[in-house]
Amino acid sequence: MTAPLTPPPPPHDDFAHQLGQAPSGGTPVADPYEQDGPGMKTEVREAVVVAVAVALSGVLLGLLWWWLAPHVPLVGEETDRSWVVYLKDTEGEQAAGVDGTFALLGLAFGLISAALVFLLRRRGGVPLVVGLGVGGLLGSLLAWRLGVWLGPDSDVIAHAKAVGAGVTFPAPLRLGAKGALLAWPLGALLVHLGLTALFGPRDPDPYDQGPYGHEPHGHEPHGQEPHGPGPFGTPPA
Repeated sequence: MTAPLTPPPPPHDDFAHQLGQAPSGGTPVADPYEQDGPGMKTEVREAVVVAVAVALSGVLLGLLWWWLAPHVPLVGEETDRSWVVYLKDTEGEQAAGVDGTFALLGLAFGLISAALVFLLRRRGGVPLVVGLGVGGLLGSLLAWRLGVWLGPDSDVIAHAKAVGAGVTFPAPLRLGAKGALLAWPLGALLVHLGLTALFGPRDPDPYDQGPYGHEPHGHEPHGQEPHGPGPFGTPPA
């Protein structure tokens, strides 16, 4: 005596599952494309918010640069009713220290901003990364201009006349190496890329699934027997 044959499922059910539609007599299946993350409009909106927030934090960078940067000493002398201003220490490295302080602070801000963005939005996209880089560059520009504005007077001749001949006074706060402006955005992008590669969400391996998102061929769920008729039209033993 042979057992009744179990008819195979309709072929269109697999395609319905792939399209996110409900198979005949079943519950609706979630669209796999909706699980990849928010839409493009949401990602662009989040990227704009990140860029604005990161750029505004450049105010703090400017304050720290103005506070921590070394002063370049200048001296003024009056000769023939004219003033000459020169460096007090011609072999000093204060000018290089000003640029180095800005670059190191920019790298630190890039690390912090990238870590915060990654923790708040792990499944980032291209717009989010672009917003992080643009915000870092705008923040560096804001910090640079703010530090120069808060620093000593840019009119060194007037400053020398005010303090008197032979009196040391600080030079204006200037950024000699403009490449230091890229320390923040480049550091933020590299740190965010590293965090995403190490701790970001992983895409499912396509080789671990069957042709229609089911179990791989030859692998049935634990404790269940294969469905469908066995060889010669009879169920498997």
